[in-house]
Amino acid sequence: MKLARHSKIIELINEFNIETQEELAGYLKSAGYNVTQATVSRDIRELKLTKIQAEDGRQKYIVVQNKDTDMNRKYIRILKDGFVSMDMAMNILVIKTVSGMAMAVAAALDAMEWNEIVGSIAGDDTIMCAIRSMDDTLIVMEKIKKLLYGEQRGSEDGGR
Repeated sequence: MKLARHSKIIELINEFNIETQEELAGYLKSAGYNVTQATVSRDIRELKLTKIQAEDGRQKYIVVQNKDTDMNRKYIRILKDGFVSMDMAMNILVIKTVSGMAMAVAAALDAMEWNEIVGSIAGDDTIMCAIRSMDDTLIVMEKIKKLLYGEQRGSEDGGR
């Protein structure tokens, strides 16, 4: 019953600009769900709904997509913790890591699902990434630099 109600809540907030718990409860009751304000409040918390400003200036509930963001932060942290240096050989990107971190860093890169990376092989402190092209290798190196150092560092850092 809860799963069906949660699905209905997501359907409703995607269809209507729902501003309050009471409004959401009303829509649910119209759809045949006998809910209390406490149940709706708990559902909002469990679904991690938040409010944003709608086009008309009112507030409306939306589903927060934090899972991917939290996972991306985790992958970036692993990359930052393990990264030592990188260099390219044509369309192969070689990444040096702290000893014992290569597999974790390779898994983090794979999880980011960058289209340019075909696959990775990791040892103890070295990763070899097969990249689609030489141009894509440069793109991946820039992406990694941005993750590690932000926008302020450019190519003058020698690959670190």
